[in-house]
Amino acid sequence: MPLKQKALFLDRDGIINIDHGYVSQIKDFQFTQGIFELLHLFLEKNYLLFIVTNQSGIGRGYYTLDDFNKLNSWMLECFKEEQIPIESVHYCPHAPEESCLCRKPQTGMVDDILQNHSIDLLQSWLIGDKQSDIDLALQAHIKNSVAIGEHKIAKATYQFTSIPEALQFFKKSQDKLL
Repeated sequence: MPLKQKALFLDRDGIINIDHGYVSQIKDFQFTQGIFELLHLFLEKNYLLFIVTNQSGIGRGYYTLDDFNKLNSWMLECFKEEQIPIESVHYCPHAPEESCLCRKPQTGMVDDILQNHSIDLLQSWLIGDKQSDIDLALQAHIKNSVAIGEHKIAKATYQFTSIPEALQFFKKSQDKLL
């Protein structure tokens, strides 16, 4: 059995980029302040990076799968230019009423990742800005979670108002990322 690796699971809208609501075009995509530096901290500690994102705008007809794929390719290229390798992007295209197994907080996206990677979930982290993100961490047995935002999100390991605030914490407490 291969050695298990640590992973960081990231929500997209609200974490990687500013959530303007159903972001589907490059012109509307703004990286969150501090996100590149935060991801570099995790990379220095040998974490694999995965994106897990609900994209119900596809299922609701707000934008197409092609729109999502174009934006996704551009975003991954931006990460590559910053020397930030993203292992894979997993997304749920379904509207909430479709009752699929991939929409957070269901564990389908993490289950897919575990099919292809040997991940130590007890050493892994998830960063999200909604209760469904933190609930995904709990249901998938990802031990550590970070909630970002002004509103209270229950059962997160840590809660910060912003990515820069989380970045400052992890810079001072790098032992948390061992």
